[in-house]
Amino acid sequence: MVILILATIGVVLYWLFEYYRHQKYVNSIPIRIHVNGTRGKSSVTRLIAAGLRAGGIRTVAKTTGTLPRVILPDGREAAIIRLMGANIIEQKYIFRHTSELKPQAIVIECMAVNPVFQWITERQFVRSTIGVITNCRADHIDLMGATTQSVTMSLSNTLPPNGVLYTAENHHFNILKKMADKYHTRIHQIRPTDVTREELDKFRYIEHAENVQLALAVCAEAGVPRDVALKGMQTAHPDAGALMKYNIRDKGKVINFYNVFAANDPDSSAQIIQMITGHLTNVEKIIIINSRADRLFRSQQLVDAVKPLDFSYLFLTGEIHEKVASYALHKGIPKEKIVALGSPLPDVIYQKVLDLTKQESHVIGIGNIAGQVYYGAQIVAHFKHKMKQSAKLNQAKDKQQGAEK
Repeated sequence: MVILILATIGVVLYWLFEYYRHQKYVNSIPIRIHVNGTRGKSSVTRLIAAGLRAGGIRTVAKTTGTLPRVILPDGREAAIIRLMGANIIEQKYIFRHTSELKPQAIVIECMAVNPVFQWITERQFVRSTIGVITNCRADHIDLMGATTQSVTMSLSNTLPPNGVLYTAENHHFNILKKMADKYHTRIHQIRPTDVTREELDKFRYIEHAENVQLALAVCAEAGVPRDVALKGMQTAHPDAGALMKYNIRDKGKVINFYNVFAANDPDSSAQIIQMITGHLTNVEKIIIINSRADRLFRSQQLVDAVKPLDFSYLFLTGEIHEKVASYALHKGIPKEKIVALGSPLPDVIYQKVLDLTKQESHVIGIGNIAGQVYYGAQIVAHFKHKMKQSAKLNQAKDKQQGAEK
């Protein structure tokens, strides 16, 4: 009995020591930015960090998205190796290990989905001075609730008490405002009205105006001028899940592949597909939904989201493609539009796209980039390889034609 009591006292003392040590690490970083939201968290985290670095603020950032990374003050990146899956305790270790770098700011992406864990992450681990909620859309409804209102309430758990919050959310801003008033948080709603097309074109990938506007507002709060922050953002390395376009010329045909796997909630996926292809005519529009065995409901949501859109073919790949195909048929998508492929070598998918392309096609990959073998990532890598191969062949042809002239 005495041993049990002593052991309990020892555990409690260790917990207290860990708690106060972590608070010391947190307080040593004056600017703490916690980025939450449904979509765009990783991109906004990177944009803010790049803008702060450009402004001379020594900054560490940590993303949790497609490939979790710690971004060091000089812009270099270190991979986060998880032996037992994601755990919010990871946020505590980020503070411990980066405190040696003596950062002036830390930009950290929220990795919690459960509302309780979101609250714990903010109140115990991050204690942000500036909060960010990118948007509030239907996602992870098994944990955050079946409505966008309940998702918004869940995301509001990372509001910084007595701090400041920036958000691009429009539909449920009133809910965020109500919660902000409760926690004495100054809240600012930004709209993507000040970012020009020319400024967006200087990014190496397809970036959303609202992400850039949100990041610029946060950098301004930290004292970095707009032009300085924007230049830093335009030269920063994008997240692995960033919206990228790969242009391929093969056998007299043009294939445009878009990596939209990071936007795997239905609303965001549908919005991006409409943005990319809504204005296009006389081209093949091919949507690839990659599925995971543990995410059948998510794949069904994506089918529901793309059904009203204008598309030529729906490719179904991944671990449960047959179940997703059955659901698509049940929902009324014509059988001739459905191409159930499973998980063949990515070149099989590419050749199928090439065969179905008459002159020009636009191919959008959505769903899960991961899975047992990161099959979505393999698809992206293959189309990227084909783009590089195509560029080399076309350069060689141009040189040959130039020599003949």
